[in-house]
Amino acid sequence: MMMKKLIVLTALFLGFSCWCQAQTGYYTRDFKDKALEKKASAWVKSGEWRHDFQKASPHKSMNVVEFYTQYQKNPQQWTALFRWLADTDLLTIPAGKYPIIGTPLVASVEDSQNAPIEKRNSESHYHHIDFQYVVKGVERFGIIDHLTSTPKDVYKPDVIHYQYDVKKTRFYDSDPNSFFIFFPSDWHIAKVEAPKAKDQNIRVIVIKVDYVD
Repeated sequence: MMMKKLIVLTALFLGFSCWCQAQTGYYTRDFKDKALEKKASAWVKSGEWRHDFQKASPHKSMNVVEFYTQYQKNPQQWTALFRWLADTDLLTIPAGKYPIIGTPLVASVEDSQNAPIEKRNSESHYHHIDFQYVVKGVERFGIIDHLTSTPKDVYKPDVIHYQYDVKKTRFYDSDPNSFFIFFPSDWHIAKVEAPKAKDQNIRVIVIKVDYVD
């Protein structure tokens, strides 16, 4: 009898969890490990990852557990990334692509423009992490809901695009005090027109880091 009650309660709980998720949407990987989340948050707050990079901090939308676990699995690339950012004048360096010595990473310095969302593609990557840091101007990013999105083309290394519900999309405006990190579970839209910005011209640093399973 007790076992039957436990099964029923478990089913009800799972059903309620699924219902809640359907109401709020699914935007990033959920690890369901509160102890790991607490450890990751403390690690991020400690700044151990910075390596003298003090120009910006992770945006609140970042998945802290993904950042923590991926850093532990691939410290060489992350260390090199933050040291390059710390040692480079990001505002005066000419636009272009810059190999980060000792790693397969390439920093892309882009002078670009935002555009209406209708002209921007949503995307995600299977094998890479998108590090994006807007050092000049305001760029709007969108993160789309998995539950109401479907692929609109075939995967071709290393990107796939989606049909999505704009009403379920979470939008965040950048500033030079924050950087964004999009992991494979973060289906995102970049370079979206920022309504409150007087100028849609931006300078953004984009670096793709290997995602380690």
